Amino acid sequence: THSCALVSDVEMARLYPRGDIKLAFCGKCGFIGNICFDSKLMDYSPQYEDTQHYSGHFNEFARQLALKWVRDYDIYNKTILEIGCGKGDFLHLICTLGNNNGIGIDPAWDAGRQPDNGTHHIEFIRDKYSSQYSHLQMDVICCRHTLEHIQSTGEFIQELRQSIGERNDILLLFELPDASRILRESAFWDIYYEHCAYFTAGSLARLFRRNAFDVVDLWQAYDDQYLILAARPASRPTSTCFNLEADLEQTRANASYFQATCPERIQFWKACLQQFYADGQKVVAWGSGSKCVSFCTTLDIHEELSCIVDINPRKSGTFLPGTGHLIVHPEYLQQESPDIVLIMNPVYYREIQTELDRLGVKARLMTLN
Repeated sequence: THSCALVSDVEMARLYPRGDIKLAFCGKCGFIGNICFDSKLMDYSPQYEDTQHYSGHFNEFARQLALKWVRDYDIYNKTILEIGCGKGDFLHLICTLGNNNGIGIDPAWDAGRQPDNGTHHIEFIRDKYSSQYSHLQMDVICCRHTLEHIQSTGEFIQELRQSIGERNDILLLFELPDASRILRESAFWDIYYEHCAYFTAGSLARLFRRNAFDVVDLWQAYDDQYLILAARPASRPTSTCFNLEADLEQTRANASYFQATCPERIQFWKACLQQFYADGQKVVAWGSGSKCVSFCTTLDIHEELSCIVDINPRKSGTFLPGTGHLIVHPEYLQQESPDIVLIMNPVYYREIQTELDRLGVKARLMTLN
């Protein structure tokens, strides 16, 4: 149920709470959701460790995105509200780049992780965003990789629109995973319990448009893994204007393809890892986040992976929820001497290869797609 939880006991990791996933597709709007999702199983806290900011590659992406937003939308000397701010890394970044002030809201915010605010005033609230915070004064609402965690997304966006009211100068900036890629690649490892909502460009734009927002920008980023949307309040529902939005029939076909090919994909990777193990090949996975938890628990693999590598030092020495695999820092591989490093996200291939070269670790690199 929580793939990014820090678990310090191996048995607790193996017995970690689980939930069911049954995806349903709406043929009218293209939305995909887990109809078995139970929000009562969610308990986000400071022990939820999902930051990606230990990666130089990711940091550069985040910096370029923040810089683009600041420049394109003149976000200078403004107040930014970030819904789902995590540990506050991106909020600090965009405030620094535009000399902005910030308000971050997240139930997993950790006061002990707060970096120096510098000259900017940034306030953090450890809570979920709701209408009780509609009184907050802001110029920009930013929400990155949070909407997919919200079960009643329609109600959430509607409530957000109501809280904005007549302030038609507010800018909304959203970023979340692109379900189109997941479906096309049968990427079952990108389906996990925290993500109860899955959007394509079209379904995301339709959600905003029917709730009286004008979508002013919409694009794919990070090797087409992410969707990025910019919107402003409108007086009424708005009409389609981006080619990316016209994806309903393609999404229908992609959903059918995923349903048909996913079992084969699962069986392929299970057989592949079992064969490596039978041949005496030592395999480690790189990246202990949600993809890895979904991959390992879906395949129900254990000894087939000797350990999980992660560059986040807070994860080193903890255990993977669901399977109990030990999570180690990259230096550990110097004594582990793996034959194969299985990369959970191919976007980090070059960064991982560089780190292995630095450590003098010779291993075959494999990616999931």
